[in-house]
Amino acid sequence: MKRGLKRMRKVTVREIAAATGMSIATVSRALNDHDTVAPHTRDLVHQTAERLGSQRTDRAPRPAGDRVYLRCPYVLTDYFGLIVSSIAETVELHGRQLVLTAGEAAQRTPLLRDLDRHDGIGGIIVILPPEPGADLIELQRRRIPFVVVDPRTTLPPDIVSVSAAHFSGARKVTAHLVGLGHRRIGVIGGPTEWLASDARLAGHNAALADVGVLPAAELLRTIEPTTEQGRRAAGALLDLPQPPTALVAFNDKAAVGAMQAAAERGLRVPHDLSVTGFDDIDLAEATNLTTVRQPLPEMGRMAVSLLVRLLERHQLDALHVELATHLVVRSSTAPPGALSPPPRA
Repeated sequence: MKRGLKRMRKVTVREIAAATGMSIATVSRALNDHDTVAPHTRDLVHQTAERLGSQRTDRAPRPAGDRVYLRCPYVLTDYFGLIVSSIAETVELHGRQLVLTAGEAAQRTPLLRDLDRHDGIGGIIVILPPEPGADLIELQRRRIPFVVVDPRTTLPPDIVSVSAAHFSGARKVTAHLVGLGHRRIGVIGGPTEWLASDARLAGHNAALADVGVLPAAELLRTIEPTTEQGRRAAGALLDLPQPPTALVAFNDKAAVGAMQAAAERGLRVPHDLSVTGFDDIDLAEATNLTTVRQPLPEMGRMAVSLLVRLLERHQLDALHVELATHLVVRSSTAPPGALSPPPRA
């Protein structure tokens, strides 16, 4: 090969979509010069394809300033693991290096202090950050581009974030129960300080309001969303003098705990009690749980796409992106049966 010439490499539609922030469908139409694609969009796609294709296949590593710092201070179970895996794969697709801080032990080291341990960070992604909002504002003051995935608390309007549509997802699942005939529905909510908890409770109440039902304070319990906490909260609701005929849980793990509480009281799901979750992790499919599917891998991919656009100084008109959720109906829900209070010892 002659000195100075570049070896062209094959560029995929997915790579172009990731680099431009466009959908795969839009990129495909632009590459095929479809009439429905705006001229400036078509030009951008072709220019990006040429730029990516002309990069040397044996190019040197990107400078250290292009490293992406990813912080997920939680155990990488199926929920967080799916998001982190998709971020790692997409960061690699962009030819950037990932620096990962994960595990609950990371919560003992503040975000800014942990960040200072790493050199050459060009961009940051934080998942469900437990840090106070002041830390994120300080991070913004440092002028390092960053994206928040599933923010725990309200963010300043100019901080970029991506999350699932919690309100509409919760509304759909409660509307499903209402459509089956349930009216007395217990809620196992998440921590009161979480944005997702507020949004899901509001979605639940909206579905009840659609049929003229007011939420009852006695039917709400808030917990840390674990299986054991879900079991205890469900037990308290099922031991009420007038127990609910259905339970909506903050996540799938809490819902499985609710199923355990029902079984301990001799109640059958769904004949005696309907149960729903949220997330649609593997546990939901294994237990035939009706739930709401969050697009967890896509949340990770979208976070990287937004960060890359920030790094490349593209304009962002949508700073807070909500991805659609989908109701997944399985066999844990049915019309209300002849539920009676459990026998007292």
